[in-house]
Amino acid sequence: MLTVEVTGRRELRFEDGTPVRSASAVARLGGGWLVAQDDATSGAWLPTRDAVTAVRLRLLPPVDGDDVFSEAAGTKRSKPDLESAVELPPASGNGVLLLGSGSLPNRRRGVVVTPRDGGADVAAADLGPLYAAVSAALDLPPGECNLEGACLAGGSLRWFQRGRGAEVPSASVDVALDALLAVFDGRAEAGEVPLGRVHAYDLGRHGDAVWAVTDAVALADDRILVSASAEDTDDPVADGPVSGSAVALLAGAAVAGVAAIPASDDEVLKLEGIAVVAAHAGGAVLLGVVDQDDPTVPSVALDLAVAW
Repeated sequence: MLTVEVTGRRELRFEDGTPVRSASAVARLGGGWLVAQDDATSGAWLPTRDAVTAVRLRLLPPVDGDDVFSEAAGTKRSKPDLESAVELPPASGNGVLLLGSGSLPNRRRGVVVTPRDGGADVAAADLGPLYAAVSAALDLPPGECNLEGACLAGGSLRWFQRGRGAEVPSASVDVALDALLAVFDGRAEAGEVPLGRVHAYDLGRHGDAVWAVTDAVALADDRILVSASAEDTDDPVADGPVSGSAVALLAGAAVAGVAAIPASDDEVLKLEGIAVVAAHAGGAVLLGVVDQDDPTVPSVALDLAVAW
């Protein structure tokens, strides 16, 4: 039986007091942790797991002069929407690969962040042709691409499409990691990156909404933990009301267990990103990040204890 418990909770802010916005993914980087903000051109680097103050790290150039984006400002559709953060192996530089959701043409970029002499090197690439190939491999209807999580699976990147009810189930496709990383230094073209196996996942329902994958992390025994949320929306781009979040354990294409995260009376968590802090035979400790769906409210970091 899979269980999950929240053992810690922290609101995240930058050194100038502004909130870390719309946290969408997290991965280990340079002795700390890099948090992606889906509505900004910068990330938030936490020096320790329990830190509450982040260092701002530029990932992409401004878009029409803007570095943050919101519905209120009329700029939401311009956001880079970085939704996946994957810790790369030592052979690939011990960095982090960040990937956009692909839900709009401007959200089809990737970023590789590599720690270097107390700072970081950042390289970005347009991956539009790869997103088109992934959408075709997943048999997605036009406009339905919404890739929200990724992890390493063997020598491949396993990239997860967020489901939307019975019409578009949560699914994944394997992408050749070395070929993908070669795009960032000009050794390969985005449209030439090989794709592998496709899996679909039925995580069940939570009330009137399905559990839909929002992120993924690999375990040493080749199983995968995914985060999921129950979000009531028919639009792959627009947010909808969230009734809960969960963690699920995958063994290949099989769902070995799903555990809802206990919610307080006054808060429903939208768990968007997870990373493994430590793992053992019977469970794992995860660092999770919560998107508050409000750029004025600080994103939240969670300590999660998962057992099976």
